[in-house]
Amino acid sequence: MRILVVGAGATGGYFGARLAQAGRDVTFLVREGRAAVLRERGLRISGLGQDQRIEPQIVTAGQLGGPFDVVVVTVKAGGLAGAIADLAPAVGPDTVVIPFLNGMAHLDALAAAFGEERLLGSVVKVVTTLDDGGGILQLGPLAEWDLGELRGGPSDRVRRILAEIDVPGYTARAVPDALASMWHKWVFIATAGVVTCLMRGPVGAIVSVPGGAEFVYAALAEAVAVSTEAGFPVPDPVIAEALGFLTQPGSTFTSSLYRDVTAGLPNEAEHILGDFARRAAEMGLEVPLTDLALMQLRVHEAGRI
Repeated sequence: MRILVVGAGATGGYFGARLAQAGRDVTFLVREGRAAVLRERGLRISGLGQDQRIEPQIVTAGQLGGPFDVVVVTVKAGGLAGAIADLAPAVGPDTVVIPFLNGMAHLDALAAAFGEERLLGSVVKVVTTLDDGGGILQLGPLAEWDLGELRGGPSDRVRRILAEIDVPGYTARAVPDALASMWHKWVFIATAGVVTCLMRGPVGAIVSVPGGAEFVYAALAEAVAVSTEAGFPVPDPVIAEALGFLTQPGSTFTSSLYRDVTAGLPNEAEHILGDFARRAAEMGLEVPLTDLALMQLRVHEAGRI
């Protein structure tokens, strides 16, 4: 099975590297600057006591030589339009497209470009970032990849792909109704973005001060209400897991949105929180904490530009 991973950042690079380490036929489609780094230094994974390096197969725009069986889209929201144009030659009649992006807006763009029938839903959870040398730094042991049809139970194509991607380094699972799983992850990352960006710190520091835990509860309740109104109620165990993660004493966890903002990098505030707030407004729901975080991030972005 030929797999094209579009992007080789902290998330796509991690999962693509694990596939390559397991002997899968993986090619990374990257920009010229990233390609130069990978050619010089390889694709490295460090942290948690590991120091690993692979020599990845890489291509840049215009170098794709035909369709792939699976295309995994791992770019951030701001790079999606360019990625769609770049990866188009890789999509044939039987290609399956699996996006890693957070939120929901990307599904419309990918469906418009390639057809909804080619899309699978996907939820990945991993705590990684890029280090100063362009390597992947794993900050925690969490590493999961769930995929499935957007609606309905696991299909034959999901089972075939799962058999190929189930490799050491993360837990891979087939899930029913992947759209619901994607909404539930959106609830978590929206909440994490709101609390860490507004409070400007990790969750352990937030819950260590008076009112911190209650603030997290309120932000999560706000997000859960939106998902429920959209038709994707969040099961109690999922809520409990999110609360446990976001209120763990001493935890250094911060959202990727927070890490991008504090590093002065382009961020996904509009894709993660802007679209969430827009959908809430369309459903007649008030989300004051989300709105406040979004306004703060927009002010930050205006000052950065």
